[in-house]
Amino acid sequence: MSPTPPARPGLPARNLLPAALTALVLTALVLTGCSTTGDEDDDAAPAPSGPTAGQGPGPASPGPRWQPRPGLAWQWQLDGRSDPSVDVPVYDIDGFENSKADVDRLHHDGRKVICYVNVGAWEDFRPDKDAFPTSLFGKPNGWKGERWLDIRRTDLLRPLMERRFDMCRDKGFDAVEPDLVEAYGNDSGFPLTAEHQLAYNRMIAEIAHARGLAVGLKNDLPQIPQLESVFDFAVNEECAQFGECAALSPFITAGKAVFHVEYKGTPSNFCPEARKLKLSSMLKNPELDTWRKPC
Repeated sequence: MSPTPPARPGLPARNLLPAALTALVLTALVLTGCSTTGDEDDDAAPAPSGPTAGQGPGPASPGPRWQPRPGLAWQWQLDGRSDPSVDVPVYDIDGFENSKADVDRLHHDGRKVICYVNVGAWEDFRPDKDAFPTSLFGKPNGWKGERWLDIRRTDLLRPLMERRFDMCRDKGFDAVEPDLVEAYGNDSGFPLTAEHQLAYNRMIAEIAHARGLAVGLKNDLPQIPQLESVFDFAVNEECAQFGECAALSPFITAGKAVFHVEYKGTPSNFCPEARKLKLSSMLKNPELDTWRKPC
């Protein structure tokens, strides 16, 4: 059994890239006519594999993979085993800390379930921690027990991520939320470029799709124009706080959900814009426990 990881969301959006770069992306979106409106503990138990179409319950099965649409309500809980008491159609939970039985329970209640997996940093509290060569380890990323990974080494990282996504598939998850996919904008300890990140993120999407899993782009706003077409939805932290939500409009325009949280303020501060943009928005504690206050 793996130890319970420290409660942690992804890196706040402001830690990712300079504001000037985001501003350039927003300008490009305007110039290209992008709309800003539109409307128990087992680590890998076997389960049916493949994707599921539509919004109904059930694990992945042969056919078109799940495509979450704009406006779906959701719950995001990463502080251990999931609490199924929130009545929403989508749950995003930790892939290691939840079992096939936990996913099946949520499916029985008519919910789709997203598998949270860190793909950008090594974590010393995961059961597969010893499978990562130390040559991949970069600088600490600000979260206890984590270090950036050298995403240029896809020859080493691909099989590791394939096994993690196999776990998500085998537990019956419908989708994956790969975290920390913006190492190039951080002090990782490696000379990473935007092109390195694009190549890695596309590989991550390919691995998910090969297993019938939908996949979400987590933050990484500047690369949305290049990556929207290969991701099925987006997950964002704090775009309202930093005036960046319009950058997510390509997903909404394409009929893809944007699952969005803010950690500060009140819903009255960000919900009007979120409704206009058709984001699936809520206020959450930074610990990502069960508490939520949706728009």
